[in-house]
Amino acid sequence: MDGTFNENDLSRVVEADRKNVWHHLIQHQPFESAIDPRIIVEGKGMKVWDQKGKEHLDAVSGGVWTVNVGYGRESIADAVRDQLVKLNYFAGSAGSIPGALFAEKLLEKMPGLDRMYYCNSGSEANEKAFKMVRQIAHKKYGGKKHKILYRDRDYHGTTIACLSAGGQDERNAQYGPFVPGFVRVPHCLEYRAFEQDGAPQENYGVWAADQIEKVILAEGPDTVGALCLEPVTAGGGVITPPDGYWERVQEICKKYDILLHIDEVVCGVGRTGTWFGYQHYGIQPDMVTMAKGVASGYAAIACLVTTEAVFDMFKDDPSDKLNYFRDISTFGGCTAGPAAAIENMRIIEDENLLENTTQMGAYMLDQLHALADKHAVIGDVRGKGLFLGAELVSDRDSRAPAEEAKVQAVVGNCMAQGVIIGATNRSLPGKNNSLCFSPALIATKDDINHIIAAVDKALGDVFG
Repeated sequence: MDGTFNENDLSRVVEADRKNVWHHLIQHQPFESAIDPRIIVEGKGMKVWDQKGKEHLDAVSGGVWTVNVGYGRESIADAVRDQLVKLNYFAGSAGSIPGALFAEKLLEKMPGLDRMYYCNSGSEANEKAFKMVRQIAHKKYGGKKHKILYRDRDYHGTTIACLSAGGQDERNAQYGPFVPGFVRVPHCLEYRAFEQDGAPQENYGVWAADQIEKVILAEGPDTVGALCLEPVTAGGGVITPPDGYWERVQEICKKYDILLHIDEVVCGVGRTGTWFGYQHYGIQPDMVTMAKGVASGYAAIACLVTTEAVFDMFKDDPSDKLNYFRDISTFGGCTAGPAAAIENMRIIEDENLLENTTQMGAYMLDQLHALADKHAVIGDVRGKGLFLGAELVSDRDSRAPAEEAKVQAVVGNCMAQGVIIGATNRSLPGKNNSLCFSPALIATKDDINHIIAAVDKALGDVFG
């Protein structure tokens, strides 16, 4: 490290954290006596250091798939600083220079999509999409075509409306009642197709998409306004879609005049090796939401992008005082986000990080398959680009999930070795059994070998 804190300063910081900070996704009782909260003090490239000076290789890009271009990017910090001095904020009812320029640059990467709405988090971006669907239902369909379909195992955010569209029952527990009008459709995890009645061994992808059509027909096509899906499911187990799935989903949406909303909060801006995950599958969404990697965590920013056709529905009758999207996101007016996002995009382009993600992702997938040959506890390996998962099972024949405590023990063992990996965490009752990997797009073979070696040792230590 080359930070300026000394040991006494850090002791004070740890105590201030212990006394005052409410951390995310953590049980705090152990902090009262057994352990100190972890403070991440510094980051550079793929590495971070904690308050004890311990170095960690970060294989989860900030813990939640965010720091796509790595830590310590001075050019992004400089871009943000320069913009803040000139203009830090004005409400989104007016424009800004970085807001206009980033929208132009990003939409060049998204043919068929034309308009960007700025906000400050992935949850909020999805909320905005849901509200647009509801307003369209009232404007065009007398309020009837208001239902929003979401998929089992998918996740779209932490607000009550987003949890209402959340396919992770353990994450949703104790937060109901939820918003009416959200309807679940089955997942498309081919590794667990045997758990779905009638699932075929061949053409599973088309069959899985057809299950969405069955839900639409049961609900009534005239009541369904949108289908919201992740291109690759993230926290639900890193699920890549089976062959034929997305093409059939697109057909179904067009057949029943249903808006296709793709949640790219995790996959967007390079994570899978293309600018957006949906671009692997030749589909044309009506709405795309994004956050996390848009500025690699250097500033808060999220975006909802739509087609011009969706945008036009909110300006077709200017004489109607309700005929526009009557919404605001306070921090959608911050200029730091788009300023950081412009420089983030430049780095990805100039350093060929999409190509690197594709190449290093293929290499890491091969290494995970090699681990599966060695450790019977790995039942399945899957992923796209530098967005990968390994599902752990107690028995390969039955595919019974490994014990959650042991899965978490693997994560803890890697942490002790100085490598930070992830796992499905209190999301799916009885099925929080997948290890998750999302190293920064700058990852090298040496970084990946380091990660794989740590996982190899951890699996041996925990499972024998």
